[in-house]
This record gives sequence, structure tokens and C-alpha cells, in this order.
Amino acid sequence: MILEKDILNSISNIKDPDLGVSLSDLDAIDKIEISEDSVQIKLKLVQPIYWVVNRINDLLIEELRKLDSKVKYEILITEQPFNTQDREVLPGVKNLIAVSSGKGGVGKSSIASNIAAALSKRGARVGIIDADIYGPSQPTMFGLKNAQMESVKMPDGKVKARPSTKYGIQIASMGFLMKQEDAAIVRGPMLAGYFSMLFEQIVWGNLDFLIFDLPPGTGDIQLTLTQKIPLTGAVTVTTPQEIALADVRRSIAMFNKVNVENIGVIENMSWFSPAGHDEKYYIFGKDGGKLISEEMNVELLGQVPLSIQMREGNDGGMPEVIRDEDSEQSKELIAITDKIVSKVRKINYEKSKTPEVEINI
Repeated sequence: MILEKDILNSISNIKDPDLGVSLSDLDAIDKIEISEDSVQIKLKLVQPIYWVVNRINDLLIEELRKLDSKVKYEILITEQPFNTQDREVLPGVKNLIAVSSGKGGVGKSSIASNIAAALSKRGARVGIIDADIYGPSQPTMFGLKNAQMESVKMPDGKVKARPSTKYGIQIASMGFLMKQEDAAIVRGPMLAGYFSMLFEQIVWGNLDFLIFDLPPGTGDIQLTLTQKIPLTGAVTVTTPQEIALADVRRSIAMFNKVNVENIGVIENMSWFSPAGHDEKYYIFGKDGGKLISEEMNVELLGQVPLSIQMREGNDGGMPEVIRDEDSEQSKELIAITDKIVSKVRKINYEKSKTPEVEINI
């Protein structure tokens, strides 16, 4: 029979693929149960775990079979405790991700909807807040133009709203709260107030990710978000041309200034290839996202090509990763989302290592 010490020797030095830290150093090995012909190992890993479960499972099984290939091995993986309940806002949401852009017209909302959809397809519980008051796009991109949020009376007597749901994703939008023609007169404190409604007066419940689709720029809503919400990190969307890059610099600098982790840059509309042809036409220039990521010392998460089908899906209420997960754009968007999750796990790991400091006065 295999001994527990042999199992520990076999798996303790296996590293978490995202974190590059051994299971031993992560204190991830929770319990080992051994019988005559089977072994069950329980691990606790840094959240979110959806993306790493299969990779860790394969790594462990490969090593364990070197001990005894006839034994049946079972790996059970759960999340390490991650307390969000002390938060005043959104206590049930584990990871809060802002999707921003320095300027309009770069496809930020399209990218945000596809990130949310890619997360959901992996099994994560996902919500998206469409905070772009001047151009709320998520109702269109999810086919919810005429949707309204359901009112619900809370135990304390207050009335709140439930987000709409599509493709398993919870969605709240400025477009559900006001008419487009009313948005033009909203400024300053009113603007921030409407935005606050989306996370203070809506019942989001327990989510793995809440995506904030921010309006372009670095104005009132962005500042309100960073002041009121403990963001896990921010993603910035750009196109390759120089006129977009100048605004990206300001967006990245803003998040740096308020101590929000810049997860990376996504370059959208990177090139166009006609159907049936391999040629790439760089309509908006080439590698602008790569240049700005190197200049600002942030990761280039990916480059998404232009696609008529993706545009039609956006207009028709179906994000690209749902419309056709095998398209070139979907594969890139899914790879981008995987990188975001990997970075989020690293951020959460670093937070878990930081001791709480108590100051007595």
C-alpha cells in the first residue's frame, strides 16, 4: 500500500501553473485518504480555480502514477477561504474587474461582453455592469433592448432590483434605468449617483466576477468606482492607431495613481483578413497595443482581429464567444480571458500573503 509520506514527497513540489509556487508553499494539500486500491487527495487553491483544476489534476496524476500505476487516484480541488463579507459594497462578489478605454469607438463594450461570456462558459458566476451612461451598449449586445430589472423587497423593507439575465450572465445597465435622450443632461454628481445605483441598489448575490464596462475617459464615474469599490484590477482596451494610444496612457496612469492593478492591455481591431484569404490588412495601424504595453510596463493580453460576423453578433445580441467559439476572434478572446484569470489569481495570492496590520491608538 502507498504511504502518505510517499504521496507528499511526490506532489509537494508540484507548482501551481499560474502562481509558480509549490503546493507545499501554498499550504494547498488539505487531506490525503488512502485505501487498498485508491487514493483521494483534497487540495485548496487560490481562487478562482475553474481554469486551473484540470491542469493541476493532470500534473498530480502523472506524478502519482510513478508511485503505483494500478491505484485509482482522485483529486478534489476547492477554493482557499477568501473573505469578501467585510466589504460595505458588493460583499458577495469575489473579483471586481474594470474594462476601460481612453477614448470611445475602440470596441470596449464588445470586449467586455465577450470577457463576461468567456468567464461564464468556463463555469464562473458572472455579472456585468454597463456604466457607460452616454452609450450603454450591453442591452444591445445581449439582446435585452426592451428588458427591465425586476423589483424585489428586501428583509429590511427596502426595495432593490435584480439584474436581467442572458446566457447565464447577470446584466445591469444604465440603458435599463433611463432613456438615451435623458443621458445628455446628466453631469457631475448626478452621473456618479446613477452609477452608484448599479452596485448599491441591485441584488447581485454571490459572483466570481463582476465586470464593469466603464465609459471612455478618466472622469467622474471612473473616480467614483476607484473610490467606492475595491477593484481587483483593470483592463484597458485600445485600437492600434496613435490617436487612441495617447488616451490609453492616461487611463493606465489613472489606475496606477489610485493603486488599482493594471491587468493588461487588449488591442482590438488589430487587422482584417478577407474570408478565405490569409493576408492581414492593418487598417488602423500595426502593433500600437504592443508599443503602449511596453512603454507603460503592462502586459499585452492579446490582439483581436476585425470581423464582420463578430460585429453582426454584437448587433444581434450574441457575443462572439457564444456565437462561434471556434472563430479566430473567439479563440483570441478566450485566450485573453485565461490570461486575465491567471493575473487575478496572482493578485489574490499576493493579497493573501499580506498580513493585516492592526494599529492601536
